[in-house]
Order: sequence, then C-alpha cells, then structure tokens
Amino acid sequence: MFFQFRFFIIILCSSLAVKELAFFARSSPAGMISSRKKHVDLSLAIDYNNLVWTLLAGLRDAVSRLVHSFCEGSKTMKKQITKLKKYQFLFEELVKRDFKIKYKRTILGMGWSILSPLLTLLVLLLVFTGFFGRDTPHYSIYVFAGNIVYSYFSDSASQGMTSLRNNAHIFTKANVPKYLFLLSKNVQTLINFMLTVLIFFVFCIFDRIAFTWKFILLLYPICLQVLFNIGVGFILSALFVFFRDIQYLWTVFMRLLMYMSAIFYRVDRFAASARKLFYINPIYTFIYYWRSIVIDGVIPSLNIHLLLAFDVLVVFGLGSWMYKKFNTEFLYYL
Repeated sequence: MFFQFRFFIIILCSSLAVKELAFFARSSPAGMISSRKKHVDLSLAIDYNNLVWTLLAGLRDAVSRLVHSFCEGSKTMKKQITKLKKYQFLFEELVKRDFKIKYKRTILGMGWSILSPLLTLLVLLLVFTGFFGRDTPHYSIYVFAGNIVYSYFSDSASQGMTSLRNNAHIFTKANVPKYLFLLSKNVQTLINFMLTVLIFFVFCIFDRIAFTWKFILLLYPICLQVLFNIGVGFILSALFVFFRDIQYLWTVFMRLLMYMSAIFYRVDRFAASARKLFYINPIYTFIYYWRSIVIDGVIPSLNIHLLLAFDVLVVFGLGSWMYKKFNTEFLYYL
C-alpha cells in the first residue's frame, strides 16, 4: 500500500505538470508565429491533452487498486480475528502449555525470565565497562536497553522457528489455524519481556534517570517489535519446515546480529557514513529508539518512526504471504 500511495502521488504531480505544459502551449502569442508554427503548437497541445487523459486514467486505476487492497486487507484481518476468537480456548491452553514446558523442573520457575537478562547484563558490564563505559553516561542503562530489545527478539525468533514442527502432531490431525502455535510462543516471550521492562525501569530509578511523559512513546517500538517478531517467526517457521539447516544458520546470524546492534558500544565512534549503515539493522533501530527516549530524553525523528514502520510492514507482510502460500504444503513435509 505504501508504494501504491507513492505511485498515486507521482501520477498526480505528473498530471498537473503536463496540464500546465498544455496550457502554456495553447497560450503562446499567436501574432508572432507563422501559420505553420500555429499548426505544430496545436498538435502539441492535442498530444498533451491526450497524455493528460492517459495519466488521469492511470491515476484512477491506481486509486481503485489502492482501495481494493485496503478493503481486501481489512476483510482478511477481520476473518483472522474471528477465527482467533473461535479458537480462543485452544490458544489459551497453548500459552499455558508453553510456560509449563519452559520452566518445567526448575526451582525458580518464572523467576528465570527476570534473572536471565540480569545475569547477561552483569556479564556485559563486567567485560565491556572498562572498554566502552568510561565515557558513556548511564552505561548500565545503555547496555540494559540494548540487551532487553535484542533478547526479546532472539527468544521470539528462536522459539517461533520450531513452532510448526513441534506442533505437527496437532494440526496434521485437526484442522486448526497454524499461526496459533506461533502466536502462543510470542505471547509467552512478550510476557517475559514486559517483566524485564519493569526491572529495567527500576534500574532507571537507581540510576537517577528522570521519568517524563515521553516514556509513553515507548509503546510505539514495543507494539511494532511485537509485529516484527511475529513476522520473523512466520518466515523462520515456514523455512524450517522445508530446510532444517536454517536453525544452524540462524544461530550464527544471531551472533553476528548481536555484535552489529551496538549493544555494548557507541556508534559515534564510527564515521558518519558508517553510522548510517547501522540503520539497515531493524534491531538497532529499535534499540536506538529506546535509548533516545530513556537516556537522552529526545523523541526520535520522523524518519526513525517511518523506518521502523516500513521494516515491520515488509517483514510481517512477507511472513503472512509465506504462511498463506505454503499453508497446505506444510502437511506434506511434517
């Protein structure tokens, strides 16, 4: 829809420009040109008029396609929400089951969802404070913000990747929506993430960071990252059905992503041209948003908001398309 809207604007501007050219051609001083030049100008004006009508027809088609896509997307979303309500009981049981399996035979239980990121933060601070923390204000919060965003994505993607394969014994025998198993994993990781965010705010209090109304804007990256994680889960779980090697490649990729997300170092150490390359990584963009609000007390620019929305639309759209396209083929490979 974004590209169709951009096409709509381009067509509209082109139509207005051509119309002005046609008007200019018709209003040229007739007394200063020959009759042959008048004939040529008249032909040009007619050609311009034809071009204007052609562009307007294309504009009409672009608008109709835009409206059609919006209507189809709304119908599909309503249909999926209705289906989710139909299987609400199954969805709730899947979420409970995922929690029980994850913390089965553990002494602390859900306490590990809080203790695990804290231990990771402690290790990062012990290792990297001497290298990067001396000239970085609120370094513990700086690292904590990057760690919780990265860990949330890592947990959601890793658990979502195996969601179809681990539940094949259910949907191969009963006709249930396959995305329920992925969504249940994401609900579990989201609850763990929100518990960690509460601990993060406690650390902010101890680090004497002022709480302002701008903290409400953190809902924007949180909501977008939920959709982003679901989209990545769609893609990975679909690929994992056909290519089991994806789990080993993904482990290597996540290690690379951790070092490329500026979790424990500052990007201002790099040249200006190199700093722009970090925004290719959506996880870094999410981390940058958190740090801007919490540490700097500054609302990120409109470009950052649009970049996050664009990344989410692309990933979520691609994942939804893959689930819809290979919905029946999943049954033959599991």
